[in-house]
Amino acid sequence: MSQNTYSPYGDSPGLVKTIAVMTLVNGIFNILWGLGVTAGVVLGTFFIGLICAPITILPTILGIFEMIYALKLLANPPQPVQPSTSIAILEILCVLAGNVFSMIVGILALVFYNDPQVKEYFANLNGIPYPVTPEAPVPPASPVAPEPAPVIDAEPPAEVAPEAPAAPKPKKPGTRKVASEKKDATPEEDASAKVEKPKRKPKSGASSS
Repeated sequence: MSQNTYSPYGDSPGLVKTIAVMTLVNGIFNILWGLGVTAGVVLGTFFIGLICAPITILPTILGIFEMIYALKLLANPPQPVQPSTSIAILEILCVLAGNVFSMIVGILALVFYNDPQVKEYFANLNGIPYPVTPEAPVPPASPVAPEPAPVIDAEPPAEVAPEAPAAPKPKKPGTRKVASEKKDATPEEDASAKVEKPKRKPKSGASSS
């Protein structure tokens, strides 16, 4: 596992340089702001405002400490310093003197101080080992057992019902029966049948003619 380490004599991270530049600019601005407010109060009240000078001069004192701290961070090689959250808090309190710019710088400084990369830089700068939480080993993925193929029960062959015997067709009465009867008759019965057949009588009209 690779670990990002910063040598005290190497380049500082970008956030650390940002903190140093912001603190330096805000320090100069606080010095000018404090002197301007103090001069305005004193001269505007005909030196009666000297009573308020210890309060109005506080941004100027903070600006001096800011410049000293920023120059230590920007030095080459950088000097061992700790993250100055107290300066950041005092920068936020400068809003009571009407300095909104200092408040914004203080809030950004507190956010940047909590960055892990910035914490690691300050720890290496002061020779303090930075605690690194080891990554938990990822357990190997367990092999996925193949799903068993579904067992298909073989259906028993359907029983074929025996076909019912076809019903005998009824014989038509008529010629076949007569023919069979004629076939069974003897020649003598046939001759007597011919003799018994009556003769047709001639019509009356034909006889008179």
